Amino acid sequence: MQNTATPTHCPYCALQCGMNLTPTPDGTVEVSERADFPVNRGALCGKGRTAPAVLAKNVRLTSPLVRDAGGTLVPASWDEALDRIAAELRRTRAEHGPDAVGVFGGGGLTNEKAYTLGKFARVVLGTSQIDYNGRFCMSSAAAAGIKAFGLDRGLPFPLEDIPKSGCVILVGSNLAETMPPSLRFFTELKENGGTLIVIDPRRTRTAEQADLHLAPRPGTDLALALGLLHLVIAEGRVDEEYIRERTAGWEDARAAAMAHWPEYVERITGVSVPQLRETVRLFCEPESAMVLTARGPEQQSKGTDTVGAWINLCLATGRPGRPLSGYGCLTGQGNGQGGREHGQKADQLPGYRKLDDPAARRHVAEVWGVDPDSLPGPGRSAYELLDALGTDIRSLLLMASNPVVSAPRAAHIEERIKSLDFLAVCDVVLSETAALADVVLPVTQWAEETGTTTNLEGRVLLRRRAITPPEGVRSDLEVMHELAARLGVEKGFPTDPEEVFEELRRASAGGPADYSGITYRRLAEENGVFWPCPAPAEAGGPGEGALPDGQPAAVDGGEDALLDGQLAAVAPREGARPDGQLAAVDGGEDALLDAPLPDDPARETPTAHPGTPRLFLDRFATPDGRARFVPVSHRATAEEPDDEYPVLLTTGRVVAQYQSGAQTRRVAELNAAAPGPFVEIHPRLAARLGVAEGDPVAVVSRRGRAVAPARITNAIRPDTVFMPFHWPGEGRANSLTNPALDPTSRMPEFKACAVRLEAVAREAAEEGSTEGGSTEEGSVAEGPVEREAVSAR
Repeated sequence: MQNTATPTHCPYCALQCGMNLTPTPDGTVEVSERADFPVNRGALCGKGRTAPAVLAKNVRLTSPLVRDAGGTLVPASWDEALDRIAAELRRTRAEHGPDAVGVFGGGGLTNEKAYTLGKFARVVLGTSQIDYNGRFCMSSAAAAGIKAFGLDRGLPFPLEDIPKSGCVILVGSNLAETMPPSLRFFTELKENGGTLIVIDPRRTRTAEQADLHLAPRPGTDLALALGLLHLVIAEGRVDEEYIRERTAGWEDARAAAMAHWPEYVERITGVSVPQLRETVRLFCEPESAMVLTARGPEQQSKGTDTVGAWINLCLATGRPGRPLSGYGCLTGQGNGQGGREHGQKADQLPGYRKLDDPAARRHVAEVWGVDPDSLPGPGRSAYELLDALGTDIRSLLLMASNPVVSAPRAAHIEERIKSLDFLAVCDVVLSETAALADVVLPVTQWAEETGTTTNLEGRVLLRRRAITPPEGVRSDLEVMHELAARLGVEKGFPTDPEEVFEELRRASAGGPADYSGITYRRLAEENGVFWPCPAPAEAGGPGEGALPDGQPAAVDGGEDALLDGQLAAVAPREGARPDGQLAAVDGGEDALLDAPLPDDPARETPTAHPGTPRLFLDRFATPDGRARFVPVSHRATAEEPDDEYPVLLTTGRVVAQYQSGAQTRRVAELNAAAPGPFVEIHPRLAARLGVAEGDPVAVVSRRGRAVAPARITNAIRPDTVFMPFHWPGEGRANSLTNPALDPTSRMPEFKACAVRLEAVAREAAEEGSTEGGSTEEGSVAEGPVEREAVSAR
């Protein structure tokens, strides 16, 4: 057993905080501080600190499960489980065609797994029906960023720039709870004399830190941004020189903003005109300023336009592409950034290339050794794919996702999943979705495998294996290798993550998200490398795989994303990489060597690209190097309150749970801090209902009903209620949410829907609560599971 600490990264959010792991006698690991990683500087939240709890054998899956003739999930051998999956996928393709097989991935998969999953779907299964839960994360911000800048990378600058800026507007993020270690950057901003403005319908822990808090009505962030731009124009604060030299499309965007005068915006949003004017003053007076968005403005049926309006505000004031300034998005999931770059998205190929671009298809097909014409075209987006289950899509392979809890209109999606002919799930634990499967495969976790992730800054990182997984557990790469072989593809699906990454480098070369100059050794020695990082052509490495015309392929969501000759997003080089050797890790097949690798051109050449921490300093990633204003106008949410459903519901997270809660609900310490769902209600609304603190309340929408205890607080608007979405069962918030889709990003409208509230007798609520809730730590993961017994969850 290795006795020294292994430097790696947290399995949860997109900060990908650094941590050290030391094996313990019980087969798990102990977490300790890793102060050398600049994102968290040693700090960890409760989720990161307790992450090893899910490694325990009595919490996780350790054997494949197969549903028997009686409808019960029972332990099975790996061969039996894999044979069953291969046979069912083969049968579905033969009877209904390749698009009757769906694949659904996750934003928590490593780059290697996400890349392989996209390749598996298109090469082995021949299906176009692949998407992933990251569609629900920041697809609207990605689409808006590509329209404006020609490129999507969550943050175009490192987090370390935030404390040095003059003002930051944080829109729809409660990062004090969703990514607590990042709060120090905003605290330091204020300590340095900068200003923090938080925009959120609730007075969250983050909003409490703000110099100015704006609490707009949910779903009105678009109008708010347009009103601020109107005032920028009216008060003469536009940066005309910047607009003239670095942008295009200003006049149309200007005209759209001028239709949103302050009093009109106040009526829509509930934010007063004096607050609007103060926001403009605080944002425009400093030399540098930023706007950062998160799920609040993005998870709307108009999310792309909403983010576009905030980008327009930044462009009009001359912020993007200047030091310590610009627009950025706070990615949510652990590999939410890398997960959308390399092919598990419905319309995408590796390197952030578009699936319908002929040059992109030729390049990737050459790397994969297949005919470009054999690759299917774009498929359905995430919600549309889930909605088609049991009809057009008859079998589904699902990895690292729990849509029974996390999808909008979740009760409907649960029924669609149950209607499948066949469902196979790869997961660490028996999630609510896995419990409905015909075959469940137990797979390795973060501490048991090596691989790369890309954090919210665009910093590619190396997770290292610290311990050996339990007997009976295999990696997702092994699963895809075995299934590919059973389905007739013997080669092209290696199980070694570094071998997969070397292929990913070649596939991404010349694309917008170019990783070709990045190697495992560089990631270890440099604490990560920011993409784009092309390999020098003279090195004879992956850089030679660029498209024949020298242009990277278009990126998802923008018509003008082809660049002239070279990737325009690459900023001036910022200095040589530090020297130093890497100690071997884990001593196994994934160990990195101490000696230089002779076949690693990115290490040998003195001209290796240093990576790109800061984008757009010279030009934007558009054909002419100019950023694009996109004219947008306010429109209502897809579902406005009415007499029957008079209140708005918004949803979000709490500090002690993560996403669907499939893992964090199995950690006793986290459950003690956040044991179950609740409904946050303003005192005036509670008084009208006759509801007291802790009383059960039913929240009813056109799609379903959820019951949870009332939490009465002045921190929320009187016309709005809030529910966290981490729990299944009676308190499942996503039973209520609206699947209305953004026309560009296909993002569902999680953040605003019309509901009514009903007081519930406490006795009735207690009876209903037995149907589903938190999964207790220590439950036997591999025991028999009846399909009908879990259906209510």
